[in-house]
Amino acid sequence: MALASAYSLFPVYWLMIAATKDRVGLYQSNGLWFSDFHLWDNLQQVFTYEDGIFLRWTANSFLYAGVGSLGGTLIALATGYGLARFDFPGRGVVFAAVVGSFLIPIALLTLPLYLMFSKIGLVDTPWAMLIPCLINPFSVYLAKVYTEAAIPFELLEAARIDGAGELRIFFSIVLRMMTTGGATVFLLAFVNTWNAFFLPLTVLRGQENWTLNLGLYNWSGKRLESGIDVTSLVLTGALLSIIPMAIMMVAMRRYWRSGVTMGALK
Repeated sequence: MALASAYSLFPVYWLMIAATKDRVGLYQSNGLWFSDFHLWDNLQQVFTYEDGIFLRWTANSFLYAGVGSLGGTLIALATGYGLARFDFPGRGVVFAAVVGSFLIPIALLTLPLYLMFSKIGLVDTPWAMLIPCLINPFSVYLAKVYTEAAIPFELLEAARIDGAGELRIFFSIVLRMMTTGGATVFLLAFVNTWNAFFLPLTVLRGQENWTLNLGLYNWSGKRLESGIDVTSLVLTGALLSIIPMAIMMVAMRRYWRSGVTMGALK
């Protein structure tokens, strides 16, 4: 465990050290220890370079990851609940299709998505990122597993006997009992969307709609521009980009840990 933790955290440690250096310190000092402290200068340059486009990329990433994951979580919970607690023709076929879709790499779907979005005029718009985020087969599978473990048939029958409709049962009872599962689904979807690269690279053209990952990738192709060390900007921006995910993991670790445990036991 100690070796695995050290292996996982070492890149973060190196990134923290590198973000405090200027161009000279990056190439002429020990890469594993501090040199002259230039973190505040690097942060100022990140937020002001190209008229503060980094802040726009940050807002875009929060929009795609936050709104897309929230909508995708609601759809996944509703679909998983329907598969777990309703008996309808073709139920087994639908579930088999959900599980079988795990075998399709997301890269294979990117080009068909681009061709479809180009025909309906959604390329280079936020919808080109939000719509794919709403459908996640793995989230549907997790929601089905959590529903089977947390929502008893007897509770649903009691609600129906009391006169509650299906929509009221779902929003008033099921969603509240699925808080742990929903938090887990949302967290996994948020991290996946925040780290997405190939999809935004394909469907987003103008840099005003880029994500953080795509913007930093564009900066990494530059060396030195207008007297500004772009390499330091990329490293500092990369350090800033992991902070929201770290906060999200810490804030929701209780739900994530118990949710994964429930899924494992099921």
